[in-house]
Amino acid sequence: MSNILSRREVIKSGGMIAVGLVAPRWLSSIAQADVLRQAKGGKAASDTVLVVCQWSGGNDGLNTVVPYASKAYYKLRPMIGIPEAKVLKLSGEMGLNPGLTGLAELFQQGKVAIIQNVGYPQPNRSHFKSMEIWQSASPESNLKYGWLGRHFDNEMRSHPLNPVVALGLSTEQPLALAGQDASIPCFASLADLRNMIGDADSERMLREIQGADAPNGTATRAVQNASRSALDAVSVLQKQLATYKSQSTYANDAFASGFKQIAQLIATSPATRVVYFQAGGFDTHARQVEGHQSLLKNFGNAVNTFQKEMEAIGKADKVVTLVFSEFGRRAQENASLGTDHGAAAPMFLIGSKVKGGLHGPIPDLDNLLDGDIRHTQDFREVYAATLDTWMGGDSETVLAQKFTPVDVFNV
Repeated sequence: MSNILSRREVIKSGGMIAVGLVAPRWLSSIAQADVLRQAKGGKAASDTVLVVCQWSGGNDGLNTVVPYASKAYYKLRPMIGIPEAKVLKLSGEMGLNPGLTGLAELFQQGKVAIIQNVGYPQPNRSHFKSMEIWQSASPESNLKYGWLGRHFDNEMRSHPLNPVVALGLSTEQPLALAGQDASIPCFASLADLRNMIGDADSERMLREIQGADAPNGTATRAVQNASRSALDAVSVLQKQLATYKSQSTYANDAFASGFKQIAQLIATSPATRVVYFQAGGFDTHARQVEGHQSLLKNFGNAVNTFQKEMEAIGKADKVVTLVFSEFGRRAQENASLGTDHGAAAPMFLIGSKVKGGLHGPIPDLDNLLDGDIRHTQDFREVYAATLDTWMGGDSETVLAQKFTPVDVFNV
C-alpha cells in the first residue's frame, strides 16, 4: 500500500483514517508512542547530548591504544606491532596509533577519557551475538530492547518526549535504540530526511488526510494530535537543517560524513539528546596495519573537527561522544598479518566535560585468558556513568541491576 492514500479513499472512509494507514511507518510509530506519553506528566528534559559512535567489526584495541613499553606486546606481535618510534605517546607506557593525531590533540587538551580493558564475563566472539550484547547491555540475553531505547521508555514514564529526542544515522534501527514505547527514527543520511515526508504537497496531504478533528478525549483525536506533532517536529528540523552552514571543513570519508551530519543535527535540533551512527571496516583478519591506521586516522580527524565545531557553536560543554566496538582482537597476530576476534578493548569518551586521561590498568599481556586480554571494566559500568551522570537517567532501572559508574565525567 502506498504511504499516501487517494482523496477518494479518504472520502470513502469518512475522513477518519488511522495514522498507521496514511503515514510512513516511522511517523506512525512515533505518533503511537506519543499517544502513550501524553498522559504521563511533564518536566523539562536535560539538555546534554550523547553521540554514540560504533566501530563495527571488532576494533583491535592493542594497536589503537598501544602498550609500547611492554616487551610482551612486541613478542606477541613481531610483524604488526606499532614501533615505539611511531607511537603517539600519552604516558611512559601507553600511546596512540600513529593515525590518531586528531584524537591525540584532543587528549592533550584533556578532552579524551580512555577506559582500558572494557568487556564482560564470558565474552562472545560472534559479531552478531556480541553486538546484540553491547546494544542490549545484556550478556545474559535476559533484557528486551536496547539500552538507549529502555532509557527513553523510562523517561516517557515521567515526562513527554519530543519526536526527535533521538535519531539514528542508519538504514536500519540499531538494537540500542529499540524501545517498547519510545520510537526513534533512523535514516541513512540527512539528505534522506526530505524523503521521510516527501515534498511539500505530500506533507500537506499527510496533514489533510487526518480528516476533521475527532472529539476531544477520543483515541482517534489522540492519534491525530500525535501525528501532527511528529510531522511538525520533522518539518521544523528539515527547515532548520536547510539553513545551517557547517562551521568546519570535513574530509570525505564515512567518519567525516557522520560527524558533519551530527554537528548539523546538534546545531539545529535543540530537542535531540542522542545521535547514533556507525562505521565499519574494523574486522582486520589480514594485512591489518595500513587499513587499520587509515580508519583510525579518519576517525581521529573527524572527531577533532567535530569537537572544534561544537566549540564554535557554543555546544562543547553539552556534547559527549561515546565510542565502542563489539569486541577487541586477540593479543597475538595471525599468519595473515592481522588479528582474529578477541575480547576486551578500550572504550572512549570524548568531550569537554570528561575526565581526560587513561582510566584503568594497562592490559596485562602476561596474563591472558585463552589468548585474550582480560576485562577489568564491565562495559555496563561505562553505560551506568553515561546514563546517570551525563543523561540524567536511572541506570539501575535501565540495566536491571546496579553497576558502579566509572568516574569519567567532570560535571
